[in-house]
This record gives sequence, C-alpha cells and structure tokens, in this order.
Amino acid sequence: MRQTWRWFGPHDTASIDTMLQAGVEGVVSALHHVPPGAVWTSDEIAARQAMIARRPDGSASGLAWEVVESLPVSEDIKRQTGDWRSHIQAWQQSLRHLSAAGIEVVCYNFMPVLDWTRTDLAWRVASGATCMRFDLVDFAAFDIFILQRPGAAEDSGPALAEAARRRHAGMSEPRRVQLLRNVVFGLPGSAETLDLNGVRDHLALYDAIPDTRLRSNLVDFLSEVTPLADSLGLRLCAHPDDPPFPLLGLPRILSTEADYRRMLDAVPLAANGVTLCTGSLGARPDNDLPGMMRRLGDRVHFLHLRNVRREGPGVPASFYEAEHLGGETDMVAMIAAVLREEARRRQDGRADVSIPMRPDHGQDLLDDLGRGGQPGYPLIGRLRGLAELRGILHALSHPDEGIAAPRSRDGASPAARSADRA
Repeated sequence: MRQTWRWFGPHDTASIDTMLQAGVEGVVSALHHVPPGAVWTSDEIAARQAMIARRPDGSASGLAWEVVESLPVSEDIKRQTGDWRSHIQAWQQSLRHLSAAGIEVVCYNFMPVLDWTRTDLAWRVASGATCMRFDLVDFAAFDIFILQRPGAAEDSGPALAEAARRRHAGMSEPRRVQLLRNVVFGLPGSAETLDLNGVRDHLALYDAIPDTRLRSNLVDFLSEVTPLADSLGLRLCAHPDDPPFPLLGLPRILSTEADYRRMLDAVPLAANGVTLCTGSLGARPDNDLPGMMRRLGDRVHFLHLRNVRREGPGVPASFYEAEHLGGETDMVAMIAAVLREEARRRQDGRADVSIPMRPDHGQDLLDDLGRGGQPGYPLIGRLRGLAELRGILHALSHPDEGIAAPRSRDGASPAARSADRA
C-alpha cells in the first residue's frame, strides 16, 4: 500500500513540510480552480507538480503528485444535457495531459449535485474532538420543512416525518440557517452562495432522471473515456455515493457492491475501476468492506481508509465520522484483504502492485480545533489515522508474524487467522 495525503493546493492549511513530517510517500491533489467541463492544461498540471516538488524554502521535497482527486465530471455529462459531448472531449484531453505528466490514477465521482452530504461539520464527541455527522432526523427536517421539497415527507415515511416535524419546531433560526449551509457545503464552489432557491433549481434538473437513466449515462461516459485511459496506461476509479443511500429525491447508483459489479461488468476494461472508500460505503450495514476488497480487488485502484459509527439500524441511518480504528469497519481485516490482493498482483506480474491509499477524514483534535481547515480534513486527526493504519500495515507485513509469514500446520499465518476471525 502506498501511503498518500490529500492536498488542496496552495491555500491548504497543511504545507508540503507537513506532508513530509507525516511521512507520506505521495500526494493526492486536483486543480479545484478549473471549472467542470474545462480542460486541465499541461501548464496548470505542471504548475501544481512544481508546487508539490518544492518545500517552502525552495529545496526539493521528494514528493510527487501521484493521484488526481478529483477530475470533475460536469452535471451536463451526468444528465447528458447541454454541452455534455464537448465536456467529455475536454475530460479526455485532460487525461492525455495527465498521462503526459506521468500521473496514472484518476479518481472521479458521478454523484448528482452534491459531492457529499452532512448535517454537522463540527459535531462534538465525548472526548471533546469534533467531526462531521449525518443526522437523519435533522436532514429530514431540512428536506421537508426548510427546503420544502415536493414528495420529501412521502420519501421519509410517517415515523421519520413526524420526528422531523418535532425537530424542526424546536430549531432556532440560526440552526436552520446553519443546517442549510452544512448540507450545501458538499456542492463545490457553492457553500457560501447557494440559497434554497438555488438548491431547488439544481434538484429540478434531475426530476426526470431515475437511477436507471443515470446508470446508463455513467456507462455511456465510461464507454467514451475508458478505452482512452486504457491506451494511456491510466487507472480511473469511481468514488461511491456519500452517503450511500437516496437523498433529496436524487438518483444513487454507486452505493453497494452490486452497483460496482454492474459498472465494472458494463465496461470490462482494466482501466475502469473503483475508489474503495470504507467510510462512504461503511455507512450501510449491508456493505462488507473486507469482502468487497476480496471480490472487487483486481479493479480497486485507490483506497480511502476512514471509519464511521452508525447510530441506528437499517438504511438510511444517522452516522458520524469515527476514529480510523473506532467505527464499524474492521480495519485489520480490511488491510489484510488489501495486502492479499497486492500479493496476487505481485505474483501475476502486474505493474500496479502497490495500491495508493490515504487516511480519509478523521476527527479534529488538539490544534485542529479552530484551525479553520477544510471540513473533514483535519491535520492532526488525519495524522493520527495514518499512524494507526501504518501500525496495522507494519504488523501485517512483519516477516515473522505478517500475512506473508511462515504458515502453521493449518496453512495460515497467525495474522491471517486473526484477520479471518475478525
């Protein structure tokens, strides 16, 4: 596993020195200032690479931009409206420029309107740390009584709608305003300006697009871009829905293992792959993350390792961002599954043996509190997560006790038996 770190560019509160001190091996970044549908030029890509390659004092950092997250897919492409064909051509040209620059892994998402959705961006846990949270009742209160989306009460069901009515009645006006801001924060570039009418306008564009059509549009998109990526030696990896269940009446098509299997089978080229995000997918109890890694592993090109704690049974349910080892996903079993996949790739002679991973999200700890960083991307919280994940990785890779260690009479190493029991 190749240890990487997401960096949002020159305005990120984490510096190149920060990443070096964290001990990461590579950088995940994107040209967030370039709008969806526009070409990422060679000059812009080279400028970002140059930033990453130099420390603040001008000396070489030894780091490189290794993973793109994300190359945005425009809403026109997702809906197949407006200039969607020219946007696909721009996406393809961006791939050519990225390949020429030596970057091989490109993450993207196909979620309509919102990249992710939370009701709280700094929810306090018992330790005093803060984290992002999705409260199902708060969200239903927003959907039914603040946004007043037609059909929202019916989508929620009688019990949730009644709980939402009571919650909304007890909300102060500042909390209602904050809830709107938190929900729309996942719409890139709109967190400060999008009002309720703007949200309604965005949603209305998907009124006639059910899951089946959005899924078909994804396959059409992949049929255009994947052959090019394959010829260039690039690996495309689709991020799952976050959260992985229906919201705001929008279609959801990458929420479960079956969704991903359908996508991979529809475009069966090696370049068409998965960003396996244990946090997004872990918000559903029916997603078996280590099992998904075992079954989809040959097409997993990128890993987001984070954890969530579900606060109720079934789907949908409330959840919050937990410590990396403190949520529902068994990270020991997960990393063991990744290492086994890498061993298979090594045996098969694949060039992409080491799968890039990054410690995703985490809780705001210590100096993170009040730092004003990107929500979900604390410095110390991610550093703690990386240290914990690195500890598991080192233990499972130990020459005597790791999953490649000498086998016992039953054919399993001690760590492998432990991971299987977990």
